[in-house]
Amino acid sequence: MTKAIIGTGSIGSRLAANLVAGGAGVLLASNNLADAATLADTLGDHATAVTVDQAVDAADVLVLAVWLDTAKQLLAQYRDRLPGKILVDPSNPIAPDGNGGFVKTIGAGESSGQILAALVPAGARLVKAFGTLSAETLTSASRRAPEPAVGFYAADDDAASDAVAALITAAGFDPVKAGGIDQSIRLEVFGDLHEFGALGRAVNRAEALAAL
Repeated sequence: MTKAIIGTGSIGSRLAANLVAGGAGVLLASNNLADAATLADTLGDHATAVTVDQAVDAADVLVLAVWLDTAKQLLAQYRDRLPGKILVDPSNPIAPDGNGGFVKTIGAGESSGQILAALVPAGARLVKAFGTLSAETLTSASRRAPEPAVGFYAADDDAASDAVAALITAAGFDPVKAGGIDQSIRLEVFGDLHEFGALGRAVNRAEALAAL
Protein backbone atom coordinates (compact mmCIF):
# COMPACT_ATOMS: atom_id res chain seq x y z
CA MET A 1 0.00 0.00 0.00
CA THR A 2 1.21 3.48 -0.82
CA LYS A 3 1.53 5.67 2.27
CA ALA A 4 1.56 9.46 2.42
CA ILE A 5 1.98 11.93 5.25
CA ILE A 6 0.37 15.32 4.78
CA GLY A 7 2.14 17.73 7.09
CA THR A 8 5.87 17.97 7.78
CA GLY A 9 5.78 19.50 11.25
CA SER A 10 6.98 17.91 14.47
CA ILE A 11 4.70 14.85 14.26
CA GLY A 12 4.74 14.31 10.51
CA SER A 13 8.51 14.64 10.16
CA ARG A 14 9.29 12.27 13.05
CA LEU A 15 6.77 9.71 11.90
CA ALA A 16 8.27 9.86 8.41
CA ALA A 17 11.75 9.30 9.84
CA ASN A 18 10.52 6.29 11.84
CA LEU A 19 8.84 4.73 8.81
CA VAL A 20 11.87 5.23 6.59
CA ALA A 21 14.08 3.71 9.30
CA GLY A 22 11.78 0.70 9.19
CA GLY A 23 12.24 0.36 5.44
CA ALA A 24 8.85 1.78 4.47
CA GLY A 25 8.53 4.10 1.51
CA VAL A 26 6.53 7.25 2.16
CA LEU A 27 5.24 10.23 0.21
CA LEU A 28 5.64 13.57 1.97
CA ALA A 29 3.28 16.44 1.25
CA SER A 30 2.93 19.95 2.60
CA ASN A 31 1.33 23.23 1.58
CA ASN A 32 4.93 24.27 0.95
CA LEU A 33 6.47 21.71 -1.40
CA ALA A 34 9.94 23.02 -0.56
CA ASP A 35 9.47 21.93 3.07
CA ALA A 36 8.50 18.43 1.97
CA ALA A 37 11.43 18.29 -0.43
CA THR A 38 13.89 19.33 2.28
CA LEU A 39 12.61 16.60 4.59
CA ALA A 40 12.65 14.01 1.81
CA ASP A 41 16.25 14.87 0.98
CA THR A 42 17.16 14.38 4.63
CA LEU A 43 15.46 10.98 4.84
CA GLY A 44 16.85 9.51 1.64
CA ASP A 45 15.55 7.30 -1.14
CA HIS A 46 12.51 5.91 0.70
CA ALA A 47 10.95 9.38 1.00
CA THR A 48 9.50 11.36 -1.91
CA ALA A 49 8.17 14.90 -1.83
CA VAL A 50 4.85 15.46 -3.61
CA THR A 51 2.09 18.04 -3.64
CA VAL A 52 -0.99 17.49 -1.49
CA ASP A 53 -2.98 16.83 -4.67
CA GLN A 54 -0.50 14.15 -5.73
CA ALA A 55 -0.53 12.56 -2.27
CA VAL A 56 -4.31 12.32 -2.22
CA ASP A 57 -4.39 10.70 -5.65
CA ALA A 58 -1.47 8.29 -5.14
CA ALA A 59 -1.80 7.08 -1.56
CA ASP A 60 -3.88 4.24 -0.15
CA VAL A 61 -3.15 5.45 3.39
CA LEU A 62 -3.11 9.17 4.18
CA VAL A 63 -1.79 10.38 7.53
CA LEU A 64 -3.26 13.81 8.24
CA ALA A 65 -0.44 15.17 10.41
CA VAL A 66 -2.01 18.61 10.62
CA TRP A 67 -4.09 20.65 13.05
CA LEU A 68 -7.75 19.72 13.44
CA ASP A 69 -9.07 22.70 11.48
CA THR A 70 -6.69 21.93 8.62
CA ALA A 71 -7.79 18.29 8.63
CA LYS A 72 -11.40 19.46 8.34
CA GLN A 73 -10.47 21.60 5.36
CA LEU A 74 -8.67 18.71 3.67
CA LEU A 75 -11.65 16.41 4.12
CA ALA A 76 -13.93 19.02 2.57
CA GLN A 77 -11.59 19.92 -0.29
CA TYR A 78 -10.82 16.35 -1.34
CA ARG A 79 -14.09 14.72 -0.34
CA ASP A 80 -14.82 13.27 -3.80
CA ARG A 81 -11.31 11.74 -4.04
CA LEU A 82 -11.18 10.01 -0.65
CA PRO A 83 -13.46 6.95 -1.05
CA GLY A 84 -11.42 3.76 -0.85
CA LYS A 85 -8.68 5.39 1.20
CA ILE A 86 -7.61 4.90 4.81
CA LEU A 87 -7.23 8.18 6.69
CA VAL A 88 -5.11 8.37 9.84
CA ASP A 89 -5.76 11.09 12.41
CA PRO A 90 -2.99 11.85 14.95
CA SER A 91 -4.43 15.25 15.90
CA ASN A 92 -4.72 16.63 19.41
CA PRO A 93 -7.16 19.54 19.72
CA ILE A 94 -5.18 21.72 22.13
CA ALA A 95 -3.75 25.23 22.36
CA PRO A 96 -1.46 27.02 24.85
CA ASP A 97 -3.33 28.25 27.92
CA GLY A 98 -1.02 31.23 28.49
CA ASN A 99 0.37 29.74 31.71
CA GLY A 100 2.78 27.20 30.27
CA GLY A 101 0.15 24.50 29.85
CA PHE A 102 -2.52 23.54 27.34
CA VAL A 103 -6.29 23.58 27.05
CA LYS A 104 -8.64 21.71 24.73
CA THR A 105 -9.97 23.71 21.81
CA ILE A 106 -13.14 21.61 21.64
CA GLY A 107 -15.61 20.50 24.30
CA ALA A 108 -14.32 18.50 27.24
CA GLY A 109 -16.34 15.47 26.14
CA GLU A 110 -15.47 15.76 22.44
CA SER A 111 -12.64 14.16 20.48
CA SER A 112 -11.10 15.26 17.23
CA GLY A 113 -11.23 11.65 16.05
CA GLN A 114 -15.01 11.52 16.32
CA ILE A 115 -15.39 15.01 14.85
CA LEU A 116 -13.37 13.99 11.77
CA ALA A 117 -15.08 10.60 11.52
CA ALA A 118 -18.38 12.41 11.03
CA LEU A 119 -16.87 14.32 8.09
CA VAL A 120 -15.28 11.36 6.29
CA PRO A 121 -17.13 10.51 3.05
CA ALA A 122 -18.71 7.12 2.50
CA GLY A 123 -16.14 4.60 1.31
CA ALA A 124 -13.24 6.14 3.22
CA ARG A 125 -12.19 4.85 6.64
CA LEU A 126 -10.69 6.79 9.55
CA VAL A 127 -8.24 5.44 12.12
CA LYS A 128 -7.01 7.35 15.17
CA ALA A 129 -3.27 6.72 15.61
CA PHE A 130 0.16 8.28 16.20
CA GLY A 131 -1.18 10.95 18.55
CA THR A 132 -0.73 9.35 21.96
CA LEU A 133 2.98 10.16 22.22
CA SER A 134 4.74 13.51 22.09
CA ALA A 135 6.92 14.33 19.10
CA GLU A 136 10.03 13.77 21.21
CA THR A 137 8.83 10.35 22.40
CA LEU A 138 7.92 9.34 18.84
CA THR A 139 11.64 9.58 18.17
CA SER A 140 13.12 8.34 21.46
CA ALA A 141 10.78 5.36 21.97
CA SER A 142 10.77 4.03 18.42
CA ARG A 143 12.31 0.53 18.31
CA ARG A 144 12.82 0.62 22.06
CA ALA A 145 14.49 -2.50 23.48
CA PRO A 146 14.04 -4.92 25.05
CA GLU A 147 10.29 -4.21 25.18
CA PRO A 148 8.88 -2.03 22.40
CA ALA A 149 6.74 0.94 23.30
CA VAL A 150 3.06 0.70 22.46
CA GLY A 151 1.32 2.72 19.80
CA PHE A 152 -2.37 2.87 20.64
CA TYR A 153 -4.93 3.18 17.86
CA ALA A 154 -8.71 3.16 17.44
CA ALA A 155 -10.69 2.03 14.41
CA ASP A 156 -14.09 0.76 13.38
CA ASP A 157 -13.06 -1.04 10.19
CA ASP A 158 -11.09 -4.30 10.41
CA ALA A 159 -9.14 -3.89 7.16
CA ALA A 160 -8.19 -0.30 8.02
CA SER A 161 -7.28 -1.45 11.51
CA ASP A 162 -4.91 -4.10 10.13
CA ALA A 163 -3.30 -1.65 7.70
CA VAL A 164 -2.61 0.93 10.38
CA ALA A 165 -1.38 -1.70 12.85
CA ALA A 166 1.20 -2.65 10.21
CA LEU A 167 2.12 1.01 9.83
CA ILE A 168 2.58 1.37 13.60
CA THR A 169 4.85 -1.68 13.55
CA ALA A 170 6.88 -0.25 10.67
CA ALA A 171 7.30 2.95 12.69
CA GLY A 172 8.91 0.95 15.51
CA PHE A 173 6.03 0.53 17.95
CA ASP A 174 3.84 -2.31 19.21
CA PRO A 175 0.25 -1.70 18.01
CA VAL A 176 -2.51 -2.04 20.61
CA LYS A 177 -6.11 -1.35 19.64
CA ALA A 178 -8.10 0.67 22.17
CA GLY A 179 -11.43 0.01 20.47
CA GLY A 180 -13.51 1.84 17.92
CA ILE A 181 -13.36 5.49 16.93
CA ASP A 182 -15.62 6.22 19.88
CA GLN A 183 -12.54 5.61 22.05
CA SER A 184 -10.55 8.36 20.35
CA ILE A 185 -10.87 10.70 23.31
CA ARG A 186 -8.81 8.28 25.40
CA LEU A 187 -5.94 8.59 22.91
CA GLU A 188 -5.88 12.38 22.79
CA VAL A 189 -4.20 14.81 25.19
CA PHE A 190 -5.79 14.55 28.65
CA GLY A 191 -7.12 11.08 27.78
CA ASP A 192 -6.10 8.19 30.03
CA LEU A 193 -4.13 6.43 27.26
CA HIS A 194 -2.11 9.49 26.26
CA GLU A 195 1.47 10.02 27.37
CA PHE A 196 0.36 13.24 29.08
CA GLY A 197 -2.68 11.56 30.65
CA ALA A 198 -2.86 8.90 33.34
CA LEU A 199 -0.05 6.80 31.81
CA GLY A 200 2.52 9.58 32.02
CA ARG A 201 4.97 7.84 29.68
CA ALA A 202 5.34 5.37 26.84
CA VAL A 203 4.31 1.90 28.04
CA ASN A 204 4.90 -1.70 27.03
CA ARG A 205 2.18 -4.16 25.93
CA ALA A 206 1.49 -5.58 29.38
CA GLU A 207 1.07 -2.09 30.82
CA ALA A 208 -1.10 -1.04 27.89
CA LEU A 209 -3.42 -4.02 28.23
CA ALA A 210 -3.76 -3.38 31.95
CA ALA A 211 -4.73 0.24 31.22
CA LEU A 212 -7.41 -0.83 28.75
